[in-house]
Amino acid sequence: MPPSRGSLSEYVIGALVREPHELAPLLLPELEDPLADEDLHLTLYLLYELHYRGLPGVDQRWEWWAPLLRLRGELEECFERALLEAVPLKQVDVAPEEMDVALRSVAEEEGPSLSKYIRDKATLAQVREFMVHRSAYQLKEADPHSWAIPRLSGVPKAALVEIQTDEYGRGRPEWMHAQLFASAMQALSLDSSYGAYLPFIPGVTLATVNLMSLFGLHRRLRGAIVGHLALFEMTSSVPNRRYAEGIRRLGLDGEATLFFDEHTTADAVHEQVAATDLAGGLVRQEPEMAAAILWGARALNLLETRWASHLLNHWQTGRPSLLADLQSGPVDGRGLSRGAETDELVRPITEGLHL
Repeated sequence: MPPSRGSLSEYVIGALVREPHELAPLLLPELEDPLADEDLHLTLYLLYELHYRGLPGVDQRWEWWAPLLRLRGELEECFERALLEAVPLKQVDVAPEEMDVALRSVAEEEGPSLSKYIRDKATLAQVREFMVHRSAYQLKEADPHSWAIPRLSGVPKAALVEIQTDEYGRGRPEWMHAQLFASAMQALSLDSSYGAYLPFIPGVTLATVNLMSLFGLHRRLRGAIVGHLALFEMTSSVPNRRYAEGIRRLGLDGEATLFFDEHTTADAVHEQVAATDLAGGLVRQEPEMAAAILWGARALNLLETRWASHLLNHWQTGRPSLLADLQSGPVDGRGLSRGAETDELVRPITEGLHL
């Protein structure tokens, strides 16, 4: 269990280390930025983790414990409300065969290019930080999107299963993308243990993972998780090529780059499947889903832009982008390293992400 970062995470961590029990009412604090708040997103990440691999020493009955689900619902409402304020849900009328074009218009919105920076300028220390940030998702890659499989049918379901089959290595454990990422971490002298770096990862990063869990775990948001995955696949191939080039520039190859090389190839194929068969197929079945699909894509754009801006702002001013230096040991109880400025963890940037 990581150190708490405020009253919410302190409350939840204190509860989870005990057997399931009734929870005292909790007054949610006012949050300046619910899209990146350290306390909110660590708490949500821990609560969502109960639905993935669980938490060490935590009774598994907590996963479906009604009082805890009620609390999670309140936190999700706060997160979702902030998303809707930043990226309003717009009613649109998009034909199934036009979903590809509509999603590409979202993908083409301008924003900071983290992949170009890593290709051209990043130091080895910065690449290692980048890997730690991404480990919050990549070590369980594809799992959040898999929640959508039983919520779809027909063409979109088959399309999603096709994509996920590749993500899970087509039956070969050593080719599962999560395993490839773990091997890349090891090649960069990082701990590839699941959750090892959670105390170091800021809320702006955890929010990008919590977005997937929020969308995936709620059937009413199935359109949003489809839009999220479609845009994810459509904007992945070129950046992953750049990441691999940046790592090779630093003199590393083999397992250090295999994860990125695999995505460069696989996601070029997934792009058409995700846009045409998955997103387009869902709109063909349920035309009203077009708005939710595009909203999910724009929400991804928003949070990834904020995350990329966080890294670039810190690196360009010579500061580490994690809550603590990787060599400095655990962070303090608020989840901040000495000298970290909370108002610098995130800037409220709303431009689209240009990968």
